[in-house]
Amino acid sequence: MAFSSRSMASGHLRQTSIAGGSAGMSLQARVNEKRDELENLKQLRDLSAAVASQMETLESKLATLSDGTEAIATVMANWHNVLRAINMASTKLPRVPTEAEDGSVALPQMLVRIPTEHAPALQAQADEAAAAALEDESAVP
Repeated sequence: MAFSSRSMASGHLRQTSIAGGSAGMSLQARVNEKRDELENLKQLRDLSAAVASQMETLESKLATLSDGTEAIATVMANWHNVLRAINMASTKLPRVPTEAEDGSVALPQMLVRIPTEHAPALQAQADEAAAAALEDESAVP
């Protein structure tokens, strides 16, 4: 009986060492998996930082584009006013005669450009003329 208990004890030791070895291998496999996971997380962090940097660059470019769009909208609104002023000026001018009509009718006057260096003086004259016109209108009973 001593022999059988001894053989059972040695068999038990073999099973424990095999089980311990497989546990060590599974533990090592888990450690390797965690290292791979850590490496993947580091790559994800680096890629996320790169995407964030690109998004910040894109934001600054979009802000510049937005400012440019506002400037273009302002210019387009001013052109509408300029074209309306030209239209108003041209409706008060006599029309150009056709070939069938008499050529004695006066041709429309040309619109001229006013240099901007004289703009403040011209604005002052226009303001004086407007003030004088208001005084004349208020003087009439």
